[in-house]
Amino acid sequence: MKIALFAAATAVSLMAQAAPASAAPAPIKLWRLDCGTIAANDLNAFSDTKAYTGQRKDLVGSCYLIKHDDAYLLWDAGLPAAMKGKPLDLKIMMDATLTKTVVEQLAELGLKPENITLLGISHYHFDHIGQAADFPGATLLIGKGDFDAVKAGAPGVNPALLAPWIKGTSKADPVSGDRDVFGDGSVTMIDAPGHTPGHHALLVRLKHGTYLLAGDAAHFQENYDSDGVPAYNSSRADTVTSLEHIKKLAKERKATVIIQHEAADVAKLPAFPKAAE
Repeated sequence: MKIALFAAATAVSLMAQAAPASAAPAPIKLWRLDCGTIAANDLNAFSDTKAYTGQRKDLVGSCYLIKHDDAYLLWDAGLPAAMKGKPLDLKIMMDATLTKTVVEQLAELGLKPENITLLGISHYHFDHIGQAADFPGATLLIGKGDFDAVKAGAPGVNPALLAPWIKGTSKADPVSGDRDVFGDGSVTMIDAPGHTPGHHALLVRLKHGTYLLAGDAAHFQENYDSDGVPAYNSSRADTVTSLEHIKKLAKERKATVIIQHEAADVAKLPAFPKAAE
């Protein structure tokens, strides 16, 4: 019996020595980009229980650039470039403006649109896909539920903003469930439906910390803390479930949550052009 156990242990040891070590994730960098300002003049737009009567708030539009080895992923594409320099109207429920385009900010890093390999979209709303068509050479990663809705011309969706992928002249890769983008666990799209049918968050594991870019699972801190649900969300139940999942995942992975429209959260990342690593 002892001889058999010794032989088995020796075999396991030899197999462990022969097995190649797991490949370490490629070096990752994460930049925050300025993708606009949104004047939420009636904050009840983000509450189906009218929790913010009489309140307003300025929200940020944010996009993110991720460098993985020699590949670049752009996460969200901000407000349409045509809104650059537009004065904000504080008398209507909501308005938006843009100071600098994504292409202009990439140029500050010495990058051109063709350098973007992947275009990841949290969801199909216009303030997240506004400049997507500037990157037709990128493979589009978008939740399948959202891509189906865009192709079907669902209410509140502008298919023209994703025209290269809808027409099939550019490559689309609809995502169901979670997706390990680079196959090494460094960047993962997290299925978080509710705001839209195919809404996703993005988990980014850097050398010096992990960040969870929450998309529009919540729009500002109070909204996040109270599991607030905008009246226009595709599913209240899915929204609450996804928020619970994001909070649990952040705790398990010790990740810093970035609520993408909350200025204080976006400021947790280094100011552009510096990157988090």
